[in-house]
Amino acid sequence: MIYFDHAATTPLDARVLERMLPYFRENYGNPSSIHRFGQKAETALEEARETIARVLHCQPQEIIFTSGGSEADNLALRGASLARRKTSGQEWILTAKTEHPAVSKTAEQLEKEYGFLLEWLDVDEFGRVTPEALGKAVCGNTALISAMYANNEIGTINPLRDLSEIARSNRIIFHTDAVQAAAYLDVDVTKLNVDLLSLGGHKFYGPKGVGALYVRAGVELIPHQTGGGQESAQRAGTHNVPYIVGLAEALKLACEERESRAAHVRPLRDQIIGQTLEAIPDSQLTGHPEERLPNHASFVFKDVDGNLLLQLLDSAGFACSSGSACKTGNPEPSEALTALGYSRAWALGSLRVTLGKDSTAEQVDSFLKILPTLVEKARALTKPH
Repeated sequence: MIYFDHAATTPLDARVLERMLPYFRENYGNPSSIHRFGQKAETALEEARETIARVLHCQPQEIIFTSGGSEADNLALRGASLARRKTSGQEWILTAKTEHPAVSKTAEQLEKEYGFLLEWLDVDEFGRVTPEALGKAVCGNTALISAMYANNEIGTINPLRDLSEIARSNRIIFHTDAVQAAAYLDVDVTKLNVDLLSLGGHKFYGPKGVGALYVRAGVELIPHQTGGGQESAQRAGTHNVPYIVGLAEALKLACEERESRAAHVRPLRDQIIGQTLEAIPDSQLTGHPEERLPNHASFVFKDVDGNLLLQLLDSAGFACSSGSACKTGNPEPSEALTALGYSRAWALGSLRVTLGKDSTAEQVDSFLKILPTLVEKARALTKPH
């Protein structure tokens, strides 16, 4: 079985597992405890915080540990919007339909249940939020802007620095979901000029169930999980020490090996894009042709049932996905593809192929040999009789 779904999750790096193991059994203390067991766990926790802060170029106290990228997004949007409305009365939230559901659904809930005003930002044909679109949408009553760094479904990279500068000049809080981006892009928050940035460990060879939120000093959040006062009273709950240690180690390795990993996957990605578009009629690349993640190829095929294609690929020994992993099994076109203007006949036939650091040229060759046949078969089976 060949795994081409690294945007959904990645296997745990053996070096990361090695760093985590002692904190399951030998050093099992609760970091909130005073005794030596607790002190050892607290030392590991704070070392992990410092490691992440070094990668992000921020202060350790600006890192809040969470249960993953989705919780980090939720805390950022809900926490910052509620705090901003409380202090200044601002209540507009700006985001795009192409965002991960952890952002878009949270924004919708803030509108529906909390009375915020929500405006969906226009995206261009590649799924980018443009500075022009953002510039038109901001107003004096804007509380928060959320624009992802790189899109999980179509691989497009947003012009983040240009967007954050608009937010900064208007004194608006700017959040970016960097969950998909952190494996291959620089997450230096000083260069990106963001106030809030979300990370999820399992996207860059760390464990599932752990993430982090960078919160620029001075940005207020209203916590959504209260209790024992952990994480500077911003996110209560006993710390998951082994996972936090794993998150930090995985992020450190992703940073150190970023260039070599990107150089490995980029030519393989380009081969998949080039040959697929050449060999398969009625096929289109989704997302930006150049400004995209180096491991990410995504397509739409006209008159193809995307889920059926995934089943055929799975039977042939290839694990891929149709857009977002969260979408599998849903018969509706994804919101991201609909936002890009694809008709139902195209949007339902989406395929996402995402490579990893251990993907090989041989695997790509065998995939490209079989894909045209399987698309043709799916097309024949999809056609109404």
